[in-house]
Amino acid sequence: MDEKKNPEHSPIGKRLKEARARMGISQKELGIRAGIDQFSASARINQYERDKHTPDYSTARRLAEALAVPVTYLYTDDNELAELILAYMAAPKRLRAEVISKLSRPKSL
Repeated sequence: MDEKKNPEHSPIGKRLKEARARMGISQKELGIRAGIDQFSASARINQYERDKHTPDYSTARRLAEALAVPVTYLYTDDNELAELILAYMAAPKRLRAEVISKLSRPKSL
């Protein structure tokens, strides 16, 4: 089975709902785009968004791909980091390299 009971709060449901709302698609449409059977797609996404179940990693990757977000976005529980991930991925490759270079430089004392 590709889902499990979620014993603790997971950020995945919140991130799925946010990304889906940004795309303006229904739960059913997201599920179908991620390869979930059309007859259970809406119910499955609803359970994920309500944090009743958590998708396994393979399903999360397909959901992220359908939402055009990196899978790391779905797993961060930090709102600022989530926005940074989206901004970083939307930036041109050259700018991404600059950001990494600047953030990776050792700070002088």
